[in-house]
Amino acid sequence: MMIRQWLNTAGVLLAAMATAFALGGCAGVDPQAYATEKPQLDLQRYFNGTLVGHGMFQSRGGKVERRFVVTIDAQWKGNVGVLDERFEWSDGEKQRRVWTITKVDANTYTGTADDVVGTAQGKAYGNALYWTYTLALPVQGRTWHVQFDDWMYLIDDQVMLNTAVMSKWGIRLGQVTLSFTRK
Repeated sequence: MMIRQWLNTAGVLLAAMATAFALGGCAGVDPQAYATEKPQLDLQRYFNGTLVGHGMFQSRGGKVERRFVVTIDAQWKGNVGVLDERFEWSDGEKQRRVWTITKVDANTYTGTADDVVGTAQGKAYGNALYWTYTLALPVQGRTWHVQFDDWMYLIDDQVMLNTAVMSKWGIRLGQVTLSFTRK
């Protein structure tokens, strides 16, 4: 009887360790890892005025499915910024998203938009911003709630690179790659 209990306990412990190891591998990079990177990202300064972005969406297999150009008109009043994004997709579709972003403290941002479910959460350190949110995405007459894990890296005063992994139920659906340039 004791051996059976030990084997059950050992099996549970091994399963727990395997789960912890697997989840630890998915934890990703802590935004604080970029705290000393330069140039320092100041969202209120970078996302102010007009910016143009060029990007693409790739399926999880890596195929480029769609390309786009986005023009952003951004303005801040104190700790609240409005980013008016106008997308033109390679298939002719036009889209608009208006973000309201709030600087909560030195490193924390929140954001809302009409097609964002709940509130986006962001952490900025050094030259990087990690931004997570759920987007209500229309797909073939239905609306899917998909998660975005979004990283932005300031390269210099004019250019920022952005990569975002899109997933649903923890399954990776694809990736958006984008380059912003200040006008």
